[in-house]
Amino acid sequence: MTTETYLDRLSKLHKHSQQVIMDNQQPAGGYLACPTMPDYQYSWFRDGAFIAYALTIDGIDNMVPHKVGISGQWDSADHFHRWCASIINGRADALERTISRAEQGQPLVLADTLNARYEDGGNAGPDDWPEFQLDGPALWVWSLAKYVEVCRISPLPVAWVQAIELVVRYLSAVWQHPCYDCWEERGDDIHISTLAAIYAGLGAAHHLIPSLDVETTQQTIREFILEKGLTPNGELAKSVGLDMVDANLLMAALPDFGLLAPDDPLMVRTVARIERDLLAEGHGVHRHLEDTYYGGGAWVLLGLWLAWYKAQVGDESAAKDLLRWAESHAEAEGNLPEQVKDSMLDPSYYEGWVAQRGEIANPLLWTHAEYLIVRHSLQRTAS
Repeated sequence: MTTETYLDRLSKLHKHSQQVIMDNQQPAGGYLACPTMPDYQYSWFRDGAFIAYALTIDGIDNMVPHKVGISGQWDSADHFHRWCASIINGRADALERTISRAEQGQPLVLADTLNARYEDGGNAGPDDWPEFQLDGPALWVWSLAKYVEVCRISPLPVAWVQAIELVVRYLSAVWQHPCYDCWEERGDDIHISTLAAIYAGLGAAHHLIPSLDVETTQQTIREFILEKGLTPNGELAKSVGLDMVDANLLMAALPDFGLLAPDDPLMVRTVARIERDLLAEGHGVHRHLEDTYYGGGAWVLLGLWLAWYKAQVGDESAAKDLLRWAESHAEAEGNLPEQVKDSMLDPSYYEGWVAQRGEIANPLLWTHAEYLIVRHSLQRTAS
């Protein structure tokens, strides 16, 4: 009887991560956030952006054969990007109305903004959801830029150009409006992670279409963050006016077009507080100190995101420790969950969420995407 080695398990988890993502890509191109939780059986720009980014870079060294194109990962990412562009362009008239209202200082109309989650055909999900989220379309452009670079797409499809230009004008007009964050919470706040995503998206858009004028908006966003988006101790704040960090502030160090370099002193201070306040026993990461969602457990997704950051700053040992912790929470078949019940901040909330939504989302495609990203990042560090 052959004993499965650690490397064998890693290889299986890598292949399973690829498979679970591509198995849950819908015919039109969106990725289900999670196939087992009804509330997550939709496609988000945000989740999909990280998923497509992961497939793009995973395809560089671990190309999956595809019956039509060169790479299964790249073909999947391309399908997603075309789906995003079609949704954005299909909402052009509504978004133009929103841009006009914002420029005139008028209140926004939710029905004329981009929704957060969609059915495969492009229809928005049910209305009982915190839909106004600005990080998603920004992250789509950021992800698209990596795909275009890796796959050497030139010229850009006309539909992509139209969608990028529209997203830039939309985000430039509405970025100062309160919205829900990437956890779909606190819709009356201005979130620094969202602004960081917008900053990166605008930079990516300029890289893709150099004629786009985004520098002024980017500079204004940066100045706004430095003036209003810091804690009293000089870290990035979860949201304007809060002396609190959130693990989603790792968004500020996105590769290529991020608000801050990973080793920027402001980013280093922010990550130090994230680790001090939110690092759970055993290397999982909590979202924020007030988290009660499923009891506020340790997020596998965020442990991997922190591992990605550690790889960026060259701390390979810490990255591998975080990666091993995430790997230890893979089920026998290889599924990685959103979070685990380890070190819950408030266990009294757990059963209520299970009764409302079912068990913790598993598999979560975004978690599998982060696994592919970290794996690729550590391979690059080693080489």
